[in-house]
Amino acid sequence: MATPPLTPRMLIPTTLPPLGSPRSKESTVRPEITLEQPSGKTKSTGSKSNKLLRRVRSVFRSLPIMSPMCKFPGGGGTRVHENHVHHGGTRVTGTLFGYRKTRVNIAIQETPRSLPILVLELAIPTAKLLQDLGVGLVRIALECEKRPSERTTKIVDEPIWALYCNGKKSGYGVKRQPTEEELVVMQMLHAVSMGAGVLPVNSGGGGGEGDLTYMRAHFERVIGSRDSETYYMMNPDGNSGPELSIFFVRV
Repeated sequence: MATPPLTPRMLIPTTLPPLGSPRSKESTVRPEITLEQPSGKTKSTGSKSNKLLRRVRSVFRSLPIMSPMCKFPGGGGTRVHENHVHHGGTRVTGTLFGYRKTRVNIAIQETPRSLPILVLELAIPTAKLLQDLGVGLVRIALECEKRPSERTTKIVDEPIWALYCNGKKSGYGVKRQPTEEELVVMQMLHAVSMGAGVLPVNSGGGGGEGDLTYMRAHFERVIGSRDSETYYMMNPDGNSGPELSIFFVRV
């Protein structure tokens, strides 16, 4: 059975120049990054933390992609819309993006015009996650072990999590710093608050992994405790559409 496309309300056409297109001298120049610093920006934790993140990312990339079984039982589910109340929540911008044949990335920003406050790389193929969003609700749970020695560490600052998609173990999720190309993507999308589409690249872009696909939406960020944080996708005007919840939890 063919997978139905994303709801039309989420598909806001966006005309963007190709990444690294050789068509002209001007197009080969990367756009200037004018994204603003987020209000809660903190100083770097130092070179040791950066080295640890690089090591974790290197190990994570060596693992095979485990294709998740994102089939949520039909009926009885609670639909998450902008109208629903989540006490203490704040609105942020979330962008799912990646080359269709590679792992999906999620960037969280305070606003579409700010630098990312969180970038995750998940062991789920981009095309698979977008396909599952087109047919139903997707819940992603990111779990890490609770350690008394790290009670001062924010949960979203943990370097690696076990990843579950609709209850199925699907590999791992890793936090990392955005690459230069990803900052260019955020810059190109700075005027887009909500929408989905494809960013064209030249023949060498993405290592032959296909076009770079993205979906951007508002999310409601709810901090339950030091050991739990959740991001709920918000659909415009309470209309039905792709539904995604991301749960961070220490267990």
